[in-house]
Formats: sequence, structure tokens, C-alpha cells
Amino acid sequence: MNIQISSNSEASIRLANPRGFCAGVDRAIDIVNRALDIFGAPIYVRHEVVHNKFVVDTLRTRGAIFVDELEDIPLIDSEGRSSIVVFSAHGVSQAVKEEAEDKGYKIFDATCPLVTKVHLEVIKFSKDGRECVLIGHQFHPEVEGTMGQYDESAGGKIYLVESVADALGLQVQNPDNLSYVTQTTLSMDDTSKVIDALRGRFPSIQGPRKKDICYATQNRQDAVKQLALECDLLLVVGSPNSSNSNRLRELAERLGCVSYLIDSVDDIETSWFEDKSRFGITAGASAPEVLVEQVIEKLREICHVAPEELEGVEENIVFSMPRDLRE
Repeated sequence: MNIQISSNSEASIRLANPRGFCAGVDRAIDIVNRALDIFGAPIYVRHEVVHNKFVVDTLRTRGAIFVDELEDIPLIDSEGRSSIVVFSAHGVSQAVKEEAEDKGYKIFDATCPLVTKVHLEVIKFSKDGRECVLIGHQFHPEVEGTMGQYDESAGGKIYLVESVADALGLQVQNPDNLSYVTQTTLSMDDTSKVIDALRGRFPSIQGPRKKDICYATQNRQDAVKQLALECDLLLVVGSPNSSNSNRLRELAERLGCVSYLIDSVDDIETSWFEDKSRFGITAGASAPEVLVEQVIEKLREICHVAPEELEGVEENIVFSMPRDLRE
């Protein structure tokens, strides 16, 4: 490969730390794999268990069948048993849970516990008749699941806002009885601006004691902030439909570092490296390390230097498995 990189400084490859899989993603993938180990194929998964093409394709080869809706799943599978259904890490609405139970499926819920925490907050607000604002991206599975936790029978409503403009234009029924929650995979900086706008509009609004944006999202964004200042090109390993991966690319761009989101090493274009010498690599929370290693090897071919791993926050959180799948 003959690429002309910048001669202004010595080439370098820096690796973000932390990067890649988080505890919630690990748990969700383990749930599907263990269900396949214990019960055998087929295992039905509503929506992609995590937003990563490599992970989904790998599970599909093992016998996982990914569907859009419960109506796509037979009541009895090809083995003559009640179909086994896994809910994705992004969570589902109360209506989907009730429908699955009514149909008699054997259910394993792979919802990330940090998403479940947000769900419980929304359920409490709705029971108290307290209106709720969800900060998130419309049509994202996590947002659909969280919106679907709110029961309006107690008199309240839930509202979705995506931006500062949405917050400034929001009309609610009871501004003195209002709370907010957030999607877990958002940009921390953008979300803070939306929260500030909401507080300006509704001084009485209350938020969670701890920010709903998950620790893994925060840690990966913090690592990219450091990396973007030290690099002139950043590669973010992650699928196009991964919210947290997209936020990493956007964050780097905002800090002045050219950044590309790649599903795999095959997406890399050699023209990206021309006249650049300081390269960075990170990965979204749903991207496996094996994909990162392939990207590292490609950059080593280009730069002929060993990668340097940056210091970062150590993550040692582990979420427990459903009882029926524990060893």
C-alpha cells in the first residue's frame, strides 16, 4: 500500500481507552449465546440485540433469528416448543412485554440494566401523574421502549424532545409537575444544552439524581475528547445505526479532528490518510475488539509504527444474567 502521509511529524497510532464493548452489550450478547447453548436453535430476537452488524451476523450463523415485531415469531418453533424470544439491549415497551407474555413465549430480557433504570423512573412518574420529558432520538429502539413505559391513565403525559429548539417550543399540561429523563447513548454536551433549555422554560422541572447517560457512553466520549486533541484523523469502529458510535464521530469532528465511522476494516479508504500522520482509533460500545484489531493492523501497514494505548478509566462493571441462563 503506497500512501503519502504527512512528513511534518513522525507517524503515530493512538488507541482510545476505554473503547468497545460495555457491560450491557456483553450481557445482551451472552444472553443470546447462552440461550443457544442451552436450548439450541432457533432463538428469536426482537430487533438487533445490539447495533453492530458483525455481532448480529455472528449470532445469526449460530441460529438466532432477528425479527422486527412479535407477529413475525411463531407461537411454536421448529422444535415443537414455545418459541424462545430475547428482547434487545435497547429495551421494549410495556405493551410489547404484555403481548409476548400473552402469546406464551419463553422470554429472556436482555435490556441493559441502565436502560431499565430509566424505565423505572418513567414508570414512577406516570404512576404519580407527573409529566415526563424524554430527551432522545425519535425512532431509536431505546426511545420507543422508554416512551412505552409511560401510562397516561393517571393523567400525565410523556413528551419527546431531540434538540434545544424542541425544548424551547415544548408545550406541556402542567409545567409545575414535570420531570425529565434521557436516552442513555446521547452526546453529553448536546444533552446538557437541552437540559439547560428545559430548565429555562420550566424552572420547576426535576431530573434524575444521577444523569441517565450511561457510564460507558460517558467514558468513551471522554476518551475521544482526549484523542481528538492529539490526532488529525480518527477512525470510529461501529455500525451506522449505533447511536453511541455516531456520537463519538460527531464529537471528534466538533473538536476539529477529521473522523470516520466504519463498520469494519473494509470500509477504510486510503485517501483518508494522505497528508496526515497522527491517527486515532476508538470503538462504540457495541463494537467487538476483533474489529478494532483488524483496523490496527491496517494502520500498522500504513504507518509502520506500533500503536500506543492511552490511559483511561478502568471499567469493571458486570451485570448478572437471567436466572435460567446462569451456569
